[in-house]
Amino acid sequence: MTDFEGLNALVTGGASGIGRATAELLAARGAHVAVLDLDPSGVAGPLRAYPADVTDDTAVRAAVAAAAADLGGLDVLVNNAGIGAQGTVADHDDAQWRAVLDVNVLGLVRTTRAALPHLRRSAHAAIVNTCSIAATAGLPRRALYSASKGAVLSLTLAMAADHVREGIRVNCVNPGTVDTPWVGRLLDAAPDPAAERAALEARQPTGRLVSAEEVAAAIAYLASPLSGATTGTALAVDGGMQGLRLRPPAPR
Repeated sequence: MTDFEGLNALVTGGASGIGRATAELLAARGAHVAVLDLDPSGVAGPLRAYPADVTDDTAVRAAVAAAAADLGGLDVLVNNAGIGAQGTVADHDDAQWRAVLDVNVLGLVRTTRAALPHLRRSAHAAIVNTCSIAATAGLPRRALYSASKGAVLSLTLAMAADHVREGIRVNCVNPGTVDTPWVGRLLDAAPDPAAERAALEARQPTGRLVSAEEVAAAIAYLASPLSGATTGTALAVDGGMQGLRLRPPAPR
């Protein structure tokens, strides 16, 4: 497909995982793609790399401005940069709460705020936020992370309402557990990595982890001009975790 031909996209957290898969897919489908990441040193090929910490407003504004200037404008923004957290509401101190919300919520705000003037000049403007199944399902030991992604879901809807009459569509994807380097590090730190992986796979009705490429395909769908009537939508990419309630397997 070449539905992004002539369009310019910026992907935050685009050096690995979902962000990298998204940046590469958009480029393969015709977009000129800029990657904004804390460490984009591994980004190569057709992707342009811009280092920035999404908790630093000055750095974000400078990186977005540079990307827009180099690309010749912005049509698509993928707010994918984020960090995880494990624990109950009692397990993290105020500093940890602030740190996660600073990246997962305010990081999205800073990048969008910097990109809006450029998106307003586009005939096909779209923003896609990476949210999570944690925004819509109660997951154990994910209190802080769930709170941050719940904010992303609500923010997506509010942004969609604010900017629809400016011609800017805003949607989000809600992945389940995705086989990314971050999840890999969690598994490596578990007392029994194989058992932990099996448990994560089993809680998704498809019986496996979601791939980064599958989430990237959903992001591309929402960002594409072919989805011009879609805004204010949360698209689950979770192996059926949100909507399905399967009966236990029949005993053999």
